Amino acid sequence: MDKFKTVLDFAHKQTNLGFGLVALLTAGGEQVFSSAVFKCPCSDLNFLYGMAFLLVPALALLLLGYILSRKTWKLLTGVCLPGSARCRLRSVTAAAAALLQVSAVAMVAPSTWIAVALLSGNYYECSMTGTNVTAFNRLLCGAKSSRVSCQQQLHRFPCATGSDLPKVDRDDVLLTLRAQSQILGWLLIASIMLSSLMLNCLARCTSPISYQQLKFWRAYIQEESNLINSYSAKHAKELAERNLKSFFAGTPPEDIVTPSSKDWEKISGLYKFRSKDHYYSTLHRRRQDGLVTRSPGSRGSSGLDRC
Repeated sequence: MDKFKTVLDFAHKQTNLGFGLVALLTAGGEQVFSSAVFKCPCSDLNFLYGMAFLLVPALALLLLGYILSRKTWKLLTGVCLPGSARCRLRSVTAAAAALLQVSAVAMVAPSTWIAVALLSGNYYECSMTGTNVTAFNRLLCGAKSSRVSCQQQLHRFPCATGSDLPKVDRDDVLLTLRAQSQILGWLLIASIMLSSLMLNCLARCTSPISYQQLKFWRAYIQEESNLINSYSAKHAKELAERNLKSFFAGTPPEDIVTPSSKDWEKISGLYKFRSKDHYYSTLHRRRQDGLVTRSPGSRGSSGLDRC
C-alpha cells in the first residue's frame, strides 16, 4: 500500500512520469491477474464472471485513487458542519475544480486496466459468450450451417471443450469477439487521450496567469506542502516533548505558541488563484494579510489553543 501511495504521489504532481508509471504498473498487474487468476467458467455465469473481472478491479482502483488522494480529504474535512465556509459559492467552485483534478488522476489506473483488458480480449470473450441476447448470438454465429447448435453451445467456446461444433467455427466466433474487444480498447484509449488534450487546452486557454508563472505556482505549492509537513512534525514533536517533560518532572509546562483552530481552518481551505491578489496559497494570503493570530500552547482558552 505504501509503495502504491508513493506511485500515486507522482501522479498528484501531474507529471508525465507519474501518469506513465501508474499506467505501466496497472497494465502489468492486469496481465498477471489475467493469466494467473482468470478462468472462464464456460457456463451460464460467463457474462457475470467476465464483467466482474473487467469492471470490479477498475472500480476498486478508482476508489483507491480517491482514498489515497490528499485533496479528497482536504475537500471533505469539515464540509458537513453547519455554516461551513466551504458551502459558499466561491468555495464550491474551487471544490468542483479540485474534484475534477482528483478524478482525472484517479481515473488513470482504472482506465488503463479496462483498456489493457479489452486489448487482450479474454474478459470480453468470456462475457459475450454468456449473453442471453438472441439477436447478438445470431449475429455472432452468422450463417453457419450449425447456427442453432452454435447459439446453444456458445458459452462453451472459451474452454474449447464440451462442444461438438467444428474447431473452425469456434475459432471464427472467438476471433470476432477478440476483434470487437480490441476495437473497443483502442476507441477507449483514443477517447481518453482526446479528452485529456481538450481539458488541458481548455485549462490553459482560461488560465489567468502566464506559462512561467504557472510553473512557479506549482513549484511553490509543492515546496509549501513539503515544508508544512516537516514543520508540523517538528512542532508536534516539540509539544509532545514539552508535555512529557512537564508530566514526569511535575513542573508547569513551558509556553509553546501554536496556531489557533481558526488559523488552521483558514489555511486548510481550497485556494483558487486570482491574478489581482498575487497570492499563491491560502497560507500565503493569510500571512500576507497579517491576520494570523497566535496563542500560547499552555495558556489557550479552549480547543487546539490549549495544546
